Amino acid sequence: MITAERHHIILDLLSRNGVVDLQNLVQRTKSSDSTIRRDLALLEEQGLLKRIHGGATLPYSKIDEPNIQEKSSKNLHDKQLIAEAAASMIRDGDCIYLDAGTTISEMIPFLINKKIAVVTNGLMHVDALTSANITTYVIGGRIKANTKAIVGSVAQENLKQYRFDKCFLGMNGIDIKFGFSTPDPEEAVLKKLAIELAEESFVLADKSKFKETFFAKVAEIENAGIITTNLDNEAMKKFSEKTNMKVVTS
Repeated sequence: MITAERHHIILDLLSRNGVVDLQNLVQRTKSSDSTIRRDLALLEEQGLLKRIHGGATLPYSKIDEPNIQEKSSKNLHDKQLIAEAAASMIRDGDCIYLDAGTTISEMIPFLINKKIAVVTNGLMHVDALTSANITTYVIGGRIKANTKAIVGSVAQENLKQYRFDKCFLGMNGIDIKFGFSTPDPEEAVLKKLAIELAEESFVLADKSKFKETFFAKVAEIENAGIITTNLDNEAMKKFSEKTNMKVVTS
């Protein structure tokens, strides 16, 4: 297969999935590891992707954030596995916080038969939660048009009225040194506050979020457990030294 054909396959998979796996590319293109690594390096030089351990992801800006439609279509199977694992940690009688986000929204089908109370800043969760007859409280504040998340000083003051057994957060970036991060400083403050108000906190993230940093820091890695899928052994070891890790096999 010629170089141009391989590059087309790589970029097509990236546009559809947001992340590509090195071994998957080797199989699809019938090429060697070293050939695909050179392809990824060349495409990264052209600004068309960003290499990560074991593959590549779409390039990003530290302040830009995809909208709900863009997020919900990527890595859906992994999100569902992560969400199911997270929901299994919730017990009847728990009061929980559900952060805005597409991975968090995938938890709701697994909560239908649980007797719980939910507080959320995610408008996208409300219909599913109320349809499932789950006691739901929505905090007030400014609505972000692209993600339907509620943020701002009013949201922070509202959130302070509650205490949680567990909180579940989405996250844009997870880096061993910088910690958890997100593009929006207002949303970062709200996520940090939710962690502080909960007995236990969990970040739900697929492997594309690891070794990434964004504009606004949320918290140190030690401040929340992480639920993810298919993390490589090297990363698993490093992060496990900092916090509790749950890796779900896809």
